[in-house]
Amino acid sequence: MATRPYTASKSLTKDGTSWVMSFRHPMRKDPKGKQGRKMRRGLGTGDEARAQALIEEMNTLLGNPAWHSVVKRAEAERKFSPIAVRAFYDAIESDGSNSWDRRNEAMPLPGRQEGYARALMVGTTGAGKTSLLRQLIGSHPKDDRFPSTSASRTTISDIEVVPCEDQPYRAVVTFFDEWTVHTNVHECVENACGSLWEELSDERLAERLLTHRDLRFRLSYVIGSWRQAASPTADSDGDWTYEPDEIGEDAEAEPDEDDVLEASALEAIHGVLAGFLGRLRQLAEEAKGQLSAELEVDLSMLNGDEKDAAQELFEGIVQSLPDFDELVNDIMDEVKTRFDHIDTGNITTAPSGWPRSWEFEVTDRKTFIGAVRRFSSNYAPAFGKLLTPLVDGIRVQGSFSPTFLDKNPKIVLLDGEGLGHVGDAAAGLTSRIARRFADVDVILLVDSAKAPLLEAPASVLRAVARSGYQSKCFIAFTHFDLLRGQANLPTFDHQRAHVLSTLHQRLVSLRDIVEQPAVRALERSLDGRCFMLGYLDKPLTRKSRGPVSEIAKLIEACESAVKSEELPDVRPVYDTAGLVLAIQSATSDFHDRWNAILGFKPTGVVRTAHWAEIKALNRRVVLKMDNSEYKDLTPAADLVARLSESITKFLSNPTKWRPAVPRDEEAEIALARVQREVSAHLHGFVETKLLEVPGPDWMKAFEYRGRGSTQDRRKVIQTIYDTSAPIPGPSLDPRSVAFLREVRKIVHDAIIAAGGQLVSEIGG
Repeated sequence: MATRPYTASKSLTKDGTSWVMSFRHPMRKDPKGKQGRKMRRGLGTGDEARAQALIEEMNTLLGNPAWHSVVKRAEAERKFSPIAVRAFYDAIESDGSNSWDRRNEAMPLPGRQEGYARALMVGTTGAGKTSLLRQLIGSHPKDDRFPSTSASRTTISDIEVVPCEDQPYRAVVTFFDEWTVHTNVHECVENACGSLWEELSDERLAERLLTHRDLRFRLSYVIGSWRQAASPTADSDGDWTYEPDEIGEDAEAEPDEDDVLEASALEAIHGVLAGFLGRLRQLAEEAKGQLSAELEVDLSMLNGDEKDAAQELFEGIVQSLPDFDELVNDIMDEVKTRFDHIDTGNITTAPSGWPRSWEFEVTDRKTFIGAVRRFSSNYAPAFGKLLTPLVDGIRVQGSFSPTFLDKNPKIVLLDGEGLGHVGDAAAGLTSRIARRFADVDVILLVDSAKAPLLEAPASVLRAVARSGYQSKCFIAFTHFDLLRGQANLPTFDHQRAHVLSTLHQRLVSLRDIVEQPAVRALERSLDGRCFMLGYLDKPLTRKSRGPVSEIAKLIEACESAVKSEELPDVRPVYDTAGLVLAIQSATSDFHDRWNAILGFKPTGVVRTAHWAEIKALNRRVVLKMDNSEYKDLTPAADLVARLSESITKFLSNPTKWRPAVPRDEEAEIALARVQREVSAHLHGFVETKLLEVPGPDWMKAFEYRGRGSTQDRRKVIQTIYDTSAPIPGPSLDPRSVAFLREVRKIVHDAIIAAGGQLVSEIGG
């Protein structure tokens, strides 16, 4: 039976002045993984006859599969109006660029050739990473408030700062694509509807709608929060108040007028949100009615497993209701209007009208910071006009330097989203971060001296050790001022020794994971690359000699990182036959970890993920968004980590050395070269094997609905892992043979590329 073609319809905008077209696109998947994404595009006319003519053109495009290819666009442009052609083909056509490319095109990053070191800042949420960045660029914590800080996850976009002399301040901001934002909004609506399985107040319902489950996408920043006030009330902090302390902290600066919404704007926000909440409740009631009739049971009488199964059915029914997609699109329309209020700089848009980037240039620093802050702020009274959650990258250039230095450091500072507070150091560092190790001169781990080297920062050290970038690793220990006054740590030297002892304990524990040479390379240099920083949240001056001197040492060390490493004339020699055991160990560890995450074999170390998290990960793999990762669920990064660690152990024990056995330091440098070559190729290999090749199986897992779907989805994902990364056993099946051959070839090529040698060749 032929598939019934989609058709387009038209409706008036809210103000009744123009027509809008709605249709399901046959070539795009929706957030449920089904073909037929719901699209909405303005027709640019208030004439109903003209609007109807455009609808008929779109129906021709939708109804004839011959038009469903980008190669037909040129022919379509000769036959149909530009509005219909753009609405159909822009949704399936890509310009091939990404946000990093767009920022580079507008403002290239300087590097070693220009005398700049590139420093990648990595650390857990709340460790003080952004506070350190503020100090390094001379941003006042009260007057500038850029970049924004808070106790919760604030930095979700990349922030890249290029200090330079005697140039105007320039910025280029890039945005998440429309599809990514649409999916996040869809998940917010899905989460809010799901929460109405139980009774919920408007305040709690608004919270579920406006804050994404992963705490990264905060819709409240863009469209406003429930019962929002123009400024915090006098008693909003209760008894939790304090006076400025003796080291010179100023009282809270008065907010800029541009940062605060007027009463009329707040009233409009409340009205819009009230309408959204009402529609959510209507969706929930309709879904409950359908479910009760389908099951022929009073839903309030269900409990245990039956109640859980019914709730998942309820959430599926909610998403199938017509107003669900309409509500998502209405919220997206509300989001889009916020771009209309940008009155400075230049916006570049995609053909669909969705913003791609914003550029701005000015000579006055205060004006510059005020303009950029809209894209990075988390200031509550400004909710409803901020664009922060829609931004995936901010690059700024200008005279940025610490207030206590007389020069602009020649360091490109790369900040990004903080690491999650994971429960075990074996969690794979996200692919997005790990891939950048090769492109920077400094990997600056920012961690708290108060509780140093917990699991998440330890996972960074582990990633550095297994990937061969030990020489790039620096550590900035923040909150060092909190160690003052402890009876057993009376001096700076005692306090520093206390922090470093924790570091060395962590390094000792790494020896069993990546072998002695990789750890020794870290130990050899880290003492001189650790910096004790304090009072980062306060304005520092030259009078603050201790904190200032440590920051100055950090800057000097980063600037010197551009010096070339001297490569020893030694070559490790390997027999790759020994790789089989290394690969067997890696894949076994990977499966043990994910069997625990999926709930098949729980452990006391690795957490079992909630079914909604597994589904969210599945969605990201199917839709190829967020690097196919969700929160700390990073399957590709986990497999890369396990393979890298096992291969590093293998590489640490070459069969022999030529021309002679080197000194330890020479051996570490030579081995790290091979590690880096292996790491460079593993990411692409694993992503292909684990995510791309089994794409249809990931789709199958995502399409499960109803009773038992949670367990079915977990089983399919487990099967994907079993077939994509098989554990080699005594009797090798064809999949295991192919997997072994591919990994051995990666290592073989890496050894040769790094100047090593082999005493036996791989087969096949």
